[in-house]
Amino acid sequence: MRRLCYVSIMFLLTIGLLAACGEKSQEEVVQDLDNKLQNLEGYKGKASMTLETGEEPRTYDVDVWHMQNEQNKYYKVDLKNEKEEQNQMIIRNDDGVFVLTPSLNKSFRFQSDWPNNNSQVYLYESLLSDILMDAERTFAIHEDTYVFETKTNYQNKNLHHQEIVLDSKSLEPRSVKIYDADYKLLVSVDFSDFEENAEFDKNDFDKDKNMTAANMEVPASAEEEGKNEENKEESTKEPASFDVVYPSFEPQGAALEDTEETMTEAGKKVVLSYGGEKSFTIIETAEEAAPAMANVDMGDGGPVQLETAIGAQTEDSLTWTHNGIEFFLASNNLTKEEMAAVARSMTETEQDVK
Repeated sequence: MRRLCYVSIMFLLTIGLLAACGEKSQEEVVQDLDNKLQNLEGYKGKASMTLETGEEPRTYDVDVWHMQNEQNKYYKVDLKNEKEEQNQMIIRNDDGVFVLTPSLNKSFRFQSDWPNNNSQVYLYESLLSDILMDAERTFAIHEDTYVFETKTNYQNKNLHHQEIVLDSKSLEPRSVKIYDADYKLLVSVDFSDFEENAEFDKNDFDKDKNMTAANMEVPASAEEEGKNEENKEESTKEPASFDVVYPSFEPQGAALEDTEETMTEAGKKVVLSYGGEKSFTIIETAEEAAPAMANVDMGDGGPVQLETAIGAQTEDSLTWTHNGIEFFLASNNLTKEEMAAVARSMTETEQDVK
């Protein structure tokens, strides 16, 4: 005998979806998410993040490890791109927050509240918080998933709203899509693996251990070949050069006043000077790996996600590396958001090169 399920019209209007018998309401799901967030002790996640900016999309493999206890929250975020030699990592432990660039043997250290100051698209707890904090969120059930559309809390204000898809049984993340104000897709993240309450050793979040492990991932044959080539060319090596990169975004009240190019023993150096009410300076040099681990203490500040790089930002500066160039932006007149916007316009797939 068939059993029929009837749902009142008033109930349909209230929750905004056609629910079958046994399906939870939005209020019940949100309560479950709140409980999940309050009891979250850690996880390991793997995802593919695609940036839909520039001429062609760029995809990164993202590994996220997170552990928390009564004393602190620990993170390791590892971003890799098969076409990029430079991979980067964010570490948070008892000593602070670090941005690591293993290929250059460089580490930037901050005293920072990251990631609590802004949402991060690849962090599970950020996604849960965005859902819980948005009273105007929308909710739908699609097959075996819960689909939320929410406002965003990202530093990049072009990331206007997002669609978050969670597994309806485990509440684990399935995917995230972030759009601009015109519903153009800018970022998509697809989670391929997620292990809640994973086991960790505290050394898993050690900065030096992770830097060493990342450098050891280079195949021995490739490393030896690189050394041989370096030895062959050492006597005839010319100073490194590159095409000057100009920002395609200039804050209102800023104008390029001077471009100074010099050649040093290490290679080309470019200084871009922007004047006006929103004055700033950009220094470009050829990237160079440090002979020994270089640890730079940045004080207050933190990591910032640019288009294809993780930058190290303070109140009046922003440092990042892209396409073989090290950039340093300094300003007493730009906000952090404006500095990041300038940097993003220089790290897009399609750059303004002159």
